[in-house]
Amino acid sequence: MRQHRTTAAVLSAICMGFGQLYNRQWIKGAILTALGISSLYFFINNLGDALWGITTLGENGNHFEKVNGLTKLVEGDHSINLLIEGLITLILLALYLIAYYANIKNAYNTGKQRDNGGKPNTFRETLNYIFEIKFAQSFLTLPAFGILFFTIMPIIFMVMLAFTNYSAPNNLPPAKLVDWVGFETFTNLVALKSWSHTFFGVLTWTIIWAILATVTTYFGGVLVALLIQQKGIRFKGVWRVILIIPYAIPQLISLLVMRNMFNGQFGPINQYMRYFGLEGLPWLTDPFWAKVTVIVVNMWVGIPVSMLLVMSVLTTIPKDLYEAADVDGASGLQKFKIITLPMILFSTAPVLITQFAGNINNFNAIFLLTNGNPVVGDYQYAGATDLLVTWLYKLTLDQQRYSMASAIGIIIFLIIASFSIFNYRRTRSFKEEDMIQ
Repeated sequence: MRQHRTTAAVLSAICMGFGQLYNRQWIKGAILTALGISSLYFFINNLGDALWGITTLGENGNHFEKVNGLTKLVEGDHSINLLIEGLITLILLALYLIAYYANIKNAYNTGKQRDNGGKPNTFRETLNYIFEIKFAQSFLTLPAFGILFFTIMPIIFMVMLAFTNYSAPNNLPPAKLVDWVGFETFTNLVALKSWSHTFFGVLTWTIIWAILATVTTYFGGVLVALLIQQKGIRFKGVWRVILIIPYAIPQLISLLVMRNMFNGQFGPINQYMRYFGLEGLPWLTDPFWAKVTVIVVNMWVGIPVSMLLVMSVLTTIPKDLYEAADVDGASGLQKFKIITLPMILFSTAPVLITQFAGNINNFNAIFLLTNGNPVVGDYQYAGATDLLVTWLYKLTLDQQRYSMASAIGIIIFLIIASFSIFNYRRTRSFKEEDMIQ
């Protein structure tokens, strides 16, 4: 007999909860029915407007109309509000469809249980199943909703903005409407000379910065860790504490202090140099020296992190390997090349990839130290030390070029994701993890 399962599934397809009511799950059925009817009422009243809003982005901006012989300013459609409301409605529709499918599946399984001679679960048994057996899934539901609406939805919204002309001064609602323009923003970014010159210049420096910042801090940390671990070094704990202080101090404080130390002809660094008979340098006002400054200061902040990471790896390397190397007459350099470095790279390669990705988006080091300056005359709202992420920040908050900033954000994501996935899959730790599984 397949009567109960089929009937329950069909009734649940007609309306949420009907199949549960047919299966004599009265409380559960009533809750699902109320949820289904209220959801249908909401979507009947809002889905059409949401689709219209997200498709057209409005039809009238602010305009003047005559009302009773008087000309009044009538507020028009707000394109961005329409886009956000439409996106939220579509996400809620997706959640409703998932719940609708789960409702049909639940009614079918309960009907199948009745066909086999069993009794449907009571409401108390259902609650026990949710909060006892499926506690982990139930507990994760709330943060999952938070991630959906506060992380995933803003990302989708940002991606959609990149395909509009939402930008100052001509397309800021409600005074003006925003329109869909397709890939025009991306085309302007890479083909329009005024923007492409800035984009490729900032992109080139971003890649150079990420490579240098990662290599210098990582291998600087390796060097410092190896020096501290040498047998002749006393007070190792004191050295570790001293070297970790730059990282322990909040970057907002340490980077602003460094900014003042390197600032101008009368900054402390230049004063010290003149005291020893050297000429002061334009640390933050010359494009070349500003880039050197941010790399050096980033080393001061970043080396302690790599040092701690490498020191923890060094303690896990078996001493037998070094003893065997000593018996074979290996020099210190050979032991480092054959034993130490491969073991360090094996354990820290994923972290190294993460550091590279983080340096591409290292907003603090650039913004707090140089604010992206010095200014470059033929750049569009960017300076000589601006990374893509700091340029994006300026375009968004200072210039209100939202569509261009969104396009840059997408490009940043594609660069980081492609590099990270490609390199992580090539690491030995990833390959050996696959072999273990």
